[in-house]
Amino acid sequence: MTSKTTNATFSAAVITLLTLTVPGHADSVGTASYYGKEMGGRRTANGERFNPAGLTAAHRSLPFGTKLQVTNLKNGRSVVVRVTDRGPFRRGRVIDLSYGAAQAVGMVSSGTAKVKIARVEPR
Repeated sequence: MTSKTTNATFSAAVITLLTLTVPGHADSVGTASYYGKEMGGRRTANGERFNPAGLTAAHRSLPFGTKLQVTNLKNGRSVVVRVTDRGPFRRGRVIDLSYGAAQAVGMVSSGTAKVKIARVEPR
């Protein structure tokens, strides 16, 4: 193996490891919040209109279109959402769910919930 190949392989391994261990990336645990009905109709960061009843989410860094399974650790309920927006911008939060997704995991009354986030691989 050449040193360029070795360096490239090593760099790819480090990037993969960091992506899986840095908080806020897929396959992480943290606090979720949701955005309510008042945001309905506004454009999200990917350009589509926000549908409060939809199963979508805002994430700081994952690519638009990424599908994530979000599980409420308190009650075990989960939902698959699609990343369509950027956020949350509040310290200590890892994901903002749409109102519909928040209902699905049972966190509307509490406003926030500790969740596990796992990337759903495309089929």
